Amino acid sequence: MEITRTFDLLDQYQEKYSSKNDVLAGKKDNQWVLYNAQQYKEKAELLSYALMEKGYKRGDKIVTVITNRPEWNFIDMALSMVGIVHVPVYPTISLDDYTHILEHSDASCIIVADKFLYRKIKPAVEKTTKIKEAFSVNAVENLTNFEELYALGTRVKDKHQEQLEQTKKEITEEDLLTIIYTSGTTGTPKGVMLSHKNLVSNFISTSKVQPLKHENRILSFLPLCHVYERMMNLHFQYLGVSIYYAESLGTITTDIKELKVDGFNTVPRLLEKIYDKLVASGKDLSGIKKKIYFRAIDIALKFELNKANGPWYEFRRKMYDKLVYSKWREALGGNVKIIVSGGSALQPRLARLFWCAGMRVMEGYGLTETSPVIAVSHAEYPNLKFGTVGPILEHVDVKIAEDGEILAKGSNLMKGYYKDPEYTATVIDDDGYFHTGDVGYLDEGKFLKITDRKKEIFKLSAGKYIAPQIIENKFRESIFIEQVMVVGENEKFASALISPNFNHLHFWASKHKVHYRDNEEMITIPAVMKRFQKEVAQVNRKLSQHEQIKRFRLVSEEWGPQTGELSPTLKLKRNFIYRKYEDLLHDIYKNSDKLLLKD
Repeated sequence: MEITRTFDLLDQYQEKYSSKNDVLAGKKDNQWVLYNAQQYKEKAELLSYALMEKGYKRGDKIVTVITNRPEWNFIDMALSMVGIVHVPVYPTISLDDYTHILEHSDASCIIVADKFLYRKIKPAVEKTTKIKEAFSVNAVENLTNFEELYALGTRVKDKHQEQLEQTKKEITEEDLLTIIYTSGTTGTPKGVMLSHKNLVSNFISTSKVQPLKHENRILSFLPLCHVYERMMNLHFQYLGVSIYYAESLGTITTDIKELKVDGFNTVPRLLEKIYDKLVASGKDLSGIKKKIYFRAIDIALKFELNKANGPWYEFRRKMYDKLVYSKWREALGGNVKIIVSGGSALQPRLARLFWCAGMRVMEGYGLTETSPVIAVSHAEYPNLKFGTVGPILEHVDVKIAEDGEILAKGSNLMKGYYKDPEYTATVIDDDGYFHTGDVGYLDEGKFLKITDRKKEIFKLSAGKYIAPQIIENKFRESIFIEQVMVVGENEKFASALISPNFNHLHFWASKHKVHYRDNEEMITIPAVMKRFQKEVAQVNRKLSQHEQIKRFRLVSEEWGPQTGELSPTLKLKRNFIYRKYEDLLHDIYKNSDKLLLKD
């Protein structure tokens, strides 16, 4: 059957995957609760009937703040069938952002997961006059919960069934499906309007480049309110892949091993943490085992596609596979075939390592405004190249502007920013191309390579340009460095703020008998500064003279979304960091008035 609206997937389930008993699964009371195709459709329809009974209709907007679980899909499909615009929001954003989104989106209802999230968002709900009603998935005092909505839907099914079918027939692929608010790394979140066609075209096109099918299962743990995981969630449903939702971020490794999943979506930072754990495990070994282990890592980091390293390399790789790589796979359940990486740049060395170990990493690139994928590495040679984000996706047209900016258009391009036609006109030109703000080029005329964010590239006082993301990615290869931000616009040289990997730093300090009271004291200790100077010097040797970091300062805080330094997708919020560490930055440049805050 032809899929043109997201809710068409429910009928495809009945047609193609009706025998599956685990199209969706989540944990309750430490047990996996499975839902088959029929249950999925019934739950979504009952929620649709309940919403219609309560007076919600096509064109209304409802905000959801729900963590990953099967119920996220039930309400997503229910809203789409009624023609209600789904406005999914992160559970981790600030109260100010909640207030802005609730007011700006014109939503008349909010659905929360549980009492903890409702308690967090309630002050924002009380500030707006637009929210008339709130529901909850779990039982929350004074709120109608999903069990009650299912019961209501059952009672009024006969009343609304015909109307629902008629509404579904009237909804077209061009209709507005969702408004997704950007994470706000550069200011107030903006509402990206995406149609059924935007997301459907993207999940169908991406489904053609990877091998997982209906007999496979994946683990989902990235936020479904983000367009990347949401599109991939639909992508896997389109293929009939079983989707299991992780109990929490803390159970990811346990869930992967327990379920023996065939794949998962992730962000580069998680793969970096896995790599750091592999290195740490090797350091616990001794003698010949330790030598073999680190030799295996060295071999993996030199991996080339299509057996380009030659027969002697392949012989050693197979030997180390039996001794080391097979154990890495076993630590991830033993079945992982595909890892999809997105959200930010992946270090090529990590892609090489996982590919060498038999776990294919598919790196993609895109934005919320492009639903999101513009380009993605395939799972088979020759349609991938390390250090790039792969070939341009079908039905997407890309061209490179004279200044290197990546421009894109196609069936995945948004309808615009909600209530902001003026800003929409600044990013979509007269030829219909979206200006991504990213700089890159087509390697070999085929593979898209991202070099930096256009707005983040800055110039030193001598006129030399600095692309900070490239440098920052090199620094994050160090096990001592969790996050780093390169600065120096209009200055004589580049510098950096470094947030250490405190877990590893504490281990190092204990091993070297370095005593400290807390992190704030630790970063001032000469031995610690000397160790980081060594890390900086190692990276500087890989950089051009003008790119080298001449000065740096350690910070005592771990950067994250909750504390404001990172977006929910773990991108640096440079404006926030500039302001938070203004004194440190002035100290680096000796109170130079050239150090300007980013607008």
